Amino acid sequence: MALTFTDLIEVDLDKLGTAVSDWKKTVDGLKTSAENASKGMQAKSDSAHWAGVNATVTREFITKTTKEISDLHTEANSIYQVLNDGHTELASLQKQIKNAVEVDAGNLGIRVEDIGEGKVRCFFPHVRGDTDERTQEQLDARQELEGRINGILAHAAEIDASVARALGKSHGNDANNAGHSNYESLNDAQAERALELARKGDKMSDAELQEFNRLMRFNGREKDGEFATEFYQGLGGPEKTLEFYAAMSINGTDADASKVRLDAVRDLQKNMGFALANATDPDTKHHLPSSWGDDFRRLGTQPIGWQKGQWNKPYGYQVLGGLLRYGNYDPKFLDPIAEHVTQLHKKDPYFFLNNKPMGQEDIYGFNPSGSLGTGNDPLNSVLEALGHSPEASEKFFTQPPTAYNEDGTVKKGGDPGFNSYLDVFTDKDFEWTVDTNDTNVLADEDKTKNALTFGPEALGHALESATTGRPYDSDGTSDAIRHTPERAELVQNIVTKFGENPDLIRHNENGDLDEESGPLYAMRGSLGDITAEYMGDFQRTFANSDGDQFTSFGASVDMTSSDAHRFLAEVGQDPDAYASITAAQQAYTANAVNDVINGDSDSSVSDAERLRNATRPGGIIAGIMSESRADAVLDYHTASDTEFNEAAADKQKWVDRILGMGIETVGERVPIAGTVLGWASEDIQDSVMKSIEQDSSDQAEGDATRTYHEGRNALSDSVKTAVDVATRNSDLSYDTINDLKDSAANGADDGHTAGAAMESAGDAS
Repeated sequence: MALTFTDLIEVDLDKLGTAVSDWKKTVDGLKTSAENASKGMQAKSDSAHWAGVNATVTREFITKTTKEISDLHTEANSIYQVLNDGHTELASLQKQIKNAVEVDAGNLGIRVEDIGEGKVRCFFPHVRGDTDERTQEQLDARQELEGRINGILAHAAEIDASVARALGKSHGNDANNAGHSNYESLNDAQAERALELARKGDKMSDAELQEFNRLMRFNGREKDGEFATEFYQGLGGPEKTLEFYAAMSINGTDADASKVRLDAVRDLQKNMGFALANATDPDTKHHLPSSWGDDFRRLGTQPIGWQKGQWNKPYGYQVLGGLLRYGNYDPKFLDPIAEHVTQLHKKDPYFFLNNKPMGQEDIYGFNPSGSLGTGNDPLNSVLEALGHSPEASEKFFTQPPTAYNEDGTVKKGGDPGFNSYLDVFTDKDFEWTVDTNDTNVLADEDKTKNALTFGPEALGHALESATTGRPYDSDGTSDAIRHTPERAELVQNIVTKFGENPDLIRHNENGDLDEESGPLYAMRGSLGDITAEYMGDFQRTFANSDGDQFTSFGASVDMTSSDAHRFLAEVGQDPDAYASITAAQQAYTANAVNDVINGDSDSSVSDAERLRNATRPGGIIAGIMSESRADAVLDYHTASDTEFNEAAADKQKWVDRILGMGIETVGERVPIAGTVLGWASEDIQDSVMKSIEQDSSDQAEGDATRTYHEGRNALSDSVKTAVDVATRNSDLSYDTINDLKDSAANGADDGHTAGAAMESAGDAS
């Protein structure tokens, strides 16, 4: 019977706490008895000169009694450790679920209903006279709360089942014999069960696989790394790990696999990946030895088989790549693997793909997630791993590369032949591969083109992680992290690289134009996020100012306005990039407006003039974005206005994050969740949506007078809104506020005109 919501909310855990205390006293007492027995009667028995029956019967009886007392202590300690850990974890989960119900649900006006089977339903109760209409934000909050509570319940159920199983094994169900399974922690018992299931391999039933996933999900990410390390050590080492994961991933992606099985194997990929990242982190209390990284590199170019008589065998890196796609990996573990894989690919792009089965449909699927390739090319996998591992990705792109031999060992005194991995991946001759199991892919031009975007998109994720200090797919509540000199220099190199070579990221589907699409256009979404993160540096560049109005968030980026323009003009043609940049630009400009009106300044220049200067750089960026959008819609035919409008929906995170960067704080991280950003967040997001929706590019194709009247008006409205919000609590007169609004709007409009008039990347000679 499943543990229910009511069970967890109402259970009196104080009674379990009392039982834990009682067992602790029992353990202490039995420890004393065991020591006394060993040092007392057992020692005397061993030293006595027995004769006759005493030499056998009595001595044997004393030995057995001493052992039994010791076994009782061992059993009692095992029970105590399991109960103590179980009580601690259940108490924490009970506190979390009560807080979710009493605080979060209460604040949202949501009711929580126990629907049995360990699940709840969250809903907005009907209030007489209410229309029951809810905003998308309210609906999202309800869904998040329901998922969070159900997750807590699932975790509690897993602990309850693990404790019950461990207690049964500790006791052994034998009233006359103590000393059975011995656990030093609940983690020991959970790892033991996970390994029992893992040894069944792909013979695990669907129910057993779900149990395995629960154990890995709730324990594999614990900060001390105990469970994760015990599990991977118990598998038998790196090679056994690869064999197990290969068997499971193929089992779940086989053509005969059910949807339930595929979903479960996808969960397994994620859960094992997070656990491997935890276990290989040298900073955790419990972790695997560094030799695991050496062994994985050695196995990377070796065939891995998991069945007797297996004919086609993948390389180790193809299998390992599936696991690396999930988790934040330590650079000491990940970077040597990423460097090795990259160097192998550079030397022979088809080294790994050449071992695919010939004469039959490819069934391998070491990336069951299906995201950015099937996993046959491990380069895509390690780039995705870097995308989730900010410290590793920063070092990968900013530190001098190390040369590796084909067997994964360091090439002593070897020269890799290049200075940076950014140079490697942006070389026009670098060859990306088609990593897909789609049938007839080589005969289908669209499938081929799509598959060739997987690697560049993963590269964008890696660079985004390296420059922002966050996993590329972190949610909007994640911290804003101050820019290090290394990250800032990398951004400078990125802007210079693509500013001087915009053709690398150009996208063109218009057959009437001569320009060809560049190999890296799929990474423009990530480049847009990088631009948003460094909006202060871009605005300072276009302001051409040495003052402190346009500050960097940490170390500053030194870039030229010409490189920045060409970079933005090309990147902004992507709908997601355009939306990120627009949201960040308006948020940063609003911050600049607020600083002019409410900040401290010794300047003798009027606020009106300072507002013009404060809004002009943002206007320039908005103008470039307008031109870029028109290029994409009218010239290159790569996106529609609808796609640009829809991309803006999830960019609230950039508004909050940029505003968070403007809050004066001490330390490296600025917390976003829970921070009061209310002075502008909602107003700016509304103006962002309005600007994007009105910045339409539906003029006639070839129209040389693209003026973007509606978009310019929306931009003016947005800076006026910023002035309005910044002056809400001021003593300024109505006329003064209107004059300030006009000055801010004129500065933005002037900048928009200048930005739109700049030669776009698509028109560059």
